[in-house]
Amino acid sequence: MERTFVLVKPGAVARGLVGEVLARFERKGFRIKAMKYLQVDRDLAMDHYAEHKEKDFFSDLVSSITSGPVAAFVLEGPEAISVVRKMMGVTNPVAAEPGTIRGDFGLDIEANIVHGSDGPESAEREIALYFTEAEIV
Repeated sequence: MERTFVLVKPGAVARGLVGEVLARFERKGFRIKAMKYLQVDRDLAMDHYAEHKEKDFFSDLVSSITSGPVAAFVLEGPEAISVVRKMMGVTNPVAAEPGTIRGDFGLDIEANIVHGSDGPESAEREIALYFTEAEIV
């Protein structure tokens, strides 16, 4: 079994999409190992997007993720990282296939609904940023 990290972004939380996003993963068969609703502060946002620190859009990423509450999840299942990413769709919702989360609900690349870990190392790092071991059941 593999674990991955999923974050429902502020715009999607404001639109009331947390339940819909989570339900899609549950219907697929993923088990929720941890979840929380929180306000991401600037320090956590900078850690979350650390790999983009030198890119022009870094400040926009930080501003976006700190603009309102988020819902964070640890999901577990076979090939969780790749399956979750496929279910989310490509980063730009304009290019995302219908039937994917971003394809069905995304408005633009900055309001693309959801974040998911892109590999085992980032999943481990992101899970540790948002959850303690005691919070994962």
